[in-house]
Order: sequence, then C-alpha cells, then structure tokens
Amino acid sequence: MSTFTDIRDAIVKLGLPILGAALPLPGGAAIGAALAASIGSPSSKPADILATLSQSSEAVQKAIEFQQAHEETLLRIAVDAEKAASEGVTERWKADMGSDSWLAKNIRPLTLIFILGIYTVFATCSAFDIDVTQEYVQLLGQWGMLIMSAYFVGRTVEKVIDKK
Repeated sequence: MSTFTDIRDAIVKLGLPILGAALPLPGGAAIGAALAASIGSPSSKPADILATLSQSSEAVQKAIEFQQAHEETLLRIAVDAEKAASEGVTERWKADMGSDSWLAKNIRPLTLIFILGIYTVFATCSAFDIDVTQEYVQLLGQWGMLIMSAYFVGRTVEKVIDKK
C-alpha cells in the first residue's frame, strides 16, 4: 500500500516540490483528495494519483496549476508541521533537563563527544596508513552531522521561529 511519503520523491521529480513536501504531512490526505479531483485521478489513493500524473501531461499541468493556486496554504502547512516538530523536540529536551537522571541530562553531549572521538580515532588511523572501512567513516560522519545539526542548528531555528 503506497502512502504519500512513498511517492513524495516521484511527485517532486514531476516539478511539484511544494506539493511533494506537503502531501506526507498531517492533513496530506485532504490535500491528496483535492489534488485527485483536480487532476482527474480515479481515487485519492497515492498510487492512483501518481499513476494519473505519470500517464498524462495534462494531469501534470493541472497539478502544477493546483500547486500554484494553493502555494501559500501548502507552505503554511509545511511551516506549521516543522514548527510543531521543533516544539516537540524542545519539550523533550526540557523534560530531559528537568529529570533527576544524570544520564538523561547529558546523553546528547556525551553522544556528540563519543561520535567525534571515534571519528578522530579513525582520522588518526588514516594518517598512519591503518585501513579503516570507509563505510564506518561515512556512517560516523553522517551521525555527527545529524547530531550537530540537531544540537546546534536546531536550537537556532527554534529561536528564529519563536521571534517570528
């Protein structure tokens, strides 16, 4: 069974980036139903919508017009979903900091330190021509970027959203 999350990339590739981003979010089924009616899809099932878009350039044009007509609403849905997700993260972090558990308060910085430490060990091994499996280095790099983004960039984004 296809979901809007499953077909998001295909919709984006059809030139519908805003629509592709909004469909998997809460309320996406209503957007999908409106889109299905607009493009003449036999149903509002994600697979039927994608099939209709894949088989008809006229349907793609109608979908582009749908996206343009509802761009402000689609963007607002995406921003509201991002804001709600950020608020959820903030609340979890506040709960952790309010906990009596030392580990709950320090797990994020400890994880960041651990990932950076192992990454440094791998870099040092590489400097001494010790072979380290490239997949591990890439995985640690991705984890490090994810943790640093959540830890540093995420907090900055929360502050900007709060000001607006």
